[in-house]
Amino acid sequence: MPHYEQQYLDLMRQIWTSGDERVDRTGVGTRSIFGATMRFSLADDAIPLLTTKRVYWKVAAREMLWFLTGETNIRPLVEQGVHIWTDWPLDKYRKATGEEIDRDAFEARIIADDAFAAQWGDLGPVYGAQWTNWPRYEATSDGLYRRMAQGHNQIAELVEAIRKTPGSRRLLFTGWNVADVPDMALPPCHMTYQFHVANGKLSGLLFQRSCDLGLGFAFNIFGLALLTRMLAQQCNLEPGEVVWSGGDVHLYLNHRELVEVQLARIPSGTPKLRIVRSPTSMFDYRIEDFEVFDYAPQASIAAPVAV
Repeated sequence: MPHYEQQYLDLMRQIWTSGDERVDRTGVGTRSIFGATMRFSLADDAIPLLTTKRVYWKVAAREMLWFLTGETNIRPLVEQGVHIWTDWPLDKYRKATGEEIDRDAFEARIIADDAFAAQWGDLGPVYGAQWTNWPRYEATSDGLYRRMAQGHNQIAELVEAIRKTPGSRRLLFTGWNVADVPDMALPPCHMTYQFHVANGKLSGLLFQRSCDLGLGFAFNIFGLALLTRMLAQQCNLEPGEVVWSGGDVHLYLNHRELVEVQLARIPSGTPKLRIVRSPTSMFDYRIEDFEVFDYAPQASIAAPVAV
């Protein structure tokens, strides 16, 4: 039976050898295909971590926990040594001020200076804001609409729906809020999640409008699997499988070395993830609650992020 990661490597090879070469938003250029699907089992504690390169799964887990807080400022991330969202506000700061500050110095100011963090560390209404505080409005006496202080907590509502109506076809949440997209540092790539209960098992599906297969996918699929496991635990279900579906799936042209090195490697091993504590809600998990074992990946492969 082929290793679960082989479908990822096959997709990478397909895109690199026959994808449409195109100019993209970043100006770097990509090779791209439209429409791809992969499936990964979560049985027996399985977790779809890539083994042909090291995936820093704790960084991905910290990002997921940050999303669930509803936070949109990078400060809590950089305080934990997580840098994956820094490039966007850093680029904005450099363009606005002309100051060629490096990432470490920028993050140090974000941590040390409340006002600086408020002005330059906020990403706009990105994932966490939409997931836990989707805007809702109420009519006013003059016939207009006013935004309410508390929006929809899509995650809390999803947990309730899975518990009460497990057969529903509406077990989903999304980050693609058309009205808010222009104010986001980066519109949601992993935009819509849907869940399905069958035979006492919860499965999760992610539709991703845009996927950087070389860098982003490893975090995206781990995040989907982790979130599915957390939801299953909260709803007293067993985890089933995760299904990943990508719209524009691409490799950046400056990732040639990453692609060639990774495609030369052979996947191996069956990493596991265990949740060692059962928190009272989806919003009470801590990084210490997650344990990954039997994970022996090959060396990490560095590649630039296109902003």
